[in-house]
Amino acid sequence: MFNIEKKVIRGELKYKETVILTYDIEYPQIFSNYYDTRKFNTLNYNKALELEKYAKENLFPDAKATYDYNSSNGFPIMVYELVFKYTITLNQAPIISLYQDEYIFTGGAHGSTVRTSQNWNLEYNSQFSLDDVYYNNPNYILYILKEINSQIKEKGEDIFFDDYCSLVLETFNPHQFYLTPNNVIIFFQQYDIAPYSTGIPTFELSY
Repeated sequence: MFNIEKKVIRGELKYKETVILTYDIEYPQIFSNYYDTRKFNTLNYNKALELEKYAKENLFPDAKATYDYNSSNGFPIMVYELVFKYTITLNQAPIISLYQDEYIFTGGAHGSTVRTSQNWNLEYNSQFSLDDVYYNNPNYILYILKEINSQIKEKGEDIFFDDYCSLVLETFNPHQFYLTPNNVIIFFQQYDIAPYSTGIPTFELSY
């Protein structure tokens, strides 16, 4: 098991003496005496810095424009948010697997979340793919798609879009997976195959 330290970058940006944007960015850093973790650490650190830059250079100007518009029209002042959190799903050296949720709120009924994942074999200091997980099954994508559609029927088709079967095929992304001790988890983005109320759809598969 790796020793993983959670790092955080937080900030509040003010405009006309009012906080109009907050950001809360988490990123992992691994410490090991046996594996080279510099590539993992650098990638996650740089991602955190990129998000902070995005908050300052992209979201902040939009938040200022929204503030001016709302204040001049008597609308409530809203605070933009950027929140980036990670969850470690497998920590068994040399394998580390995790997913990251990036939540952005810029007004409206709710914000939006985009999920990404990382799957590392630190013995080789690199990430691995679904091809590597299912190396002994050349038809693994067909297996995955069939299993997802079967699980949708078990969960209840009413919480998915009516044409979920074709949407699963269209939006399946082999990069959107992570591992747990016993399963591969395939995930879809919000609105890919289901409405917002369903959240981020996930499916557990054996490997």
